[in-house]
Amino acid sequence: MTATAATHWRDLPEAVARRLHAGDRGEPLGLYLHVPFCATRCGYCDFNTYTAGELGSSSSPQSWLEAVRRELDGAAALAGPRPVSTVFVGGGTPSLLGAHGLADLLDAVRASFDLAPGAEVTTESNPESTSPEFFAEIRAAGYTRVSLGMQSASSRVLAILDRNHTPGRAIAAAAEAGAAGFEHVNLDVIYGTPGETDADLDTTLDAVLAAPIDHVSAYALIVEDGTAFARKVRRGEVPAPDDDVLAARYERIDDRLSGEGFGWYEVSNWGRGPDSACRHNEAYWRSDDWWGIGPGAHSHVAGARWWNRKHPATYASALTDGVWPGDDFEVLTDDDRHIEAVMLRLRMRSGLPSAILDDEERARAEGAVGDGLLRVVDEAYVLTDSGRLLADGVVRDILVD
Repeated sequence: MTATAATHWRDLPEAVARRLHAGDRGEPLGLYLHVPFCATRCGYCDFNTYTAGELGSSSSPQSWLEAVRRELDGAAALAGPRPVSTVFVGGGTPSLLGAHGLADLLDAVRASFDLAPGAEVTTESNPESTSPEFFAEIRAAGYTRVSLGMQSASSRVLAILDRNHTPGRAIAAAAEAGAAGFEHVNLDVIYGTPGETDADLDTTLDAVLAAPIDHVSAYALIVEDGTAFARKVRRGEVPAPDDDVLAARYERIDDRLSGEGFGWYEVSNWGRGPDSACRHNEAYWRSDDWWGIGPGAHSHVAGARWWNRKHPATYASALTDGVWPGDDFEVLTDDDRHIEAVMLRLRMRSGLPSAILDDEERARAEGAVGDGLLRVVDEAYVLTDSGRLLADGVVRDILVD
C-alpha cells in the first residue's frame, strides 16, 4: 500500500481523520504492536489471543505480518513524519514468532517510520520460547528491552494459573538476556492466586531478587469475565481472590523490592534506578500519543481513541481491501481527558500536578492528604504507601461531583 492510498482508507471515520490532521506532528509517537498468537491459553487471561487450533487456516503469522505492514504504512501516512520514541511488542506471545520473526517485525516498523535516536524497543516473551541465541538475535536486530512472563516461582501456583513454563526457566531466561547485552530486563509477577501462601510468594521474590534484572511488574490476579478461571470461581472450584490478602501481598512485595534497591515509579511497577522505567508504559500513564497496530490493538492519538477488529482474519481482510481496520472509536471530550489524567497520573510516583485540578478537586485532594493517603511533593499530589493500596478510591474521591 502506498502512502497516498493509505490516507484514503475506506470507512476511516471523519472525526478521527480530523483529529489526526489537527494533531501535533512534531511530537514523538509510541507504537504498540499486538501479536495475537499463543501456544496455549492461560486460564486467567482475557487478552485478544488465539491458539493455532482456534485459528485453523484462517490466519497465520505470515498473513498477520503482511496486514501489520499495511497498517503501519497507513498509520505513517496519517500520523505524519513523527519520530517513534518507543516500540512495544506485546501479546499474546511475541517470542513465538522467533528471533527472525521479531526482526522482520521491527524492519517493518523502520520501513514506515523513523525511530528516534535512543528509541526504546521492547518485546514481551514467554521464557519457554526463548534461548541464548534468541536473545542475541533480537538484541542485534535492535530490541533494547525484554519483559518476561514469570508469574510465580511456585509450580503449584503456575498450575492453578494454567501456565506452562517451569518455575526456574524465567530466571534462566533473564540471565540469558543479560548475557546477550540487554541492560533492561523485566520480570512479570502475579500475586494473590487462590491457594498462594506467604511461602509461595517469598519463593517467587527470592528468585526475582536473585535474577540479573532491573525492573519488576507485579499485578494482583483479577478474575476476568469469560475466562476459564472465572468459570472455576463461579462453579466454586476455586475461591475468588481476597482483597485483604491482595493488600498484604502487595505490601510484602513492596517491602522486599524496596529493601533491595527497587523503587516504585507506578503503583504496579518497580525499577532499579531512574533509567530502568519502561518509557513506553510511562507514555500511557501520561496520556501521550500511541498507535496500536494489529488485531484488537487500541490507539490514542490527538484526542481520539479507536480499537481494531479483533480477529486476525477479519483484521487482515479489511486491510487487504483498503478498509480502515478499526472496529469503533471515540473522540475524547475535555472532561474525558481530565478524568483520565487524574486516574493515570495519580498512579505514578511523579504524582498528579495540582495545577491539573480545579478548586473543588484540589480541596478533596487536600482532604486525602489529611487522611494520610496523599502527600505533596513539588506541587504534585503523590500517593503514600497507604494510598497506593486505595489508589482507585482516592481517584474516585477527588473526581466526585
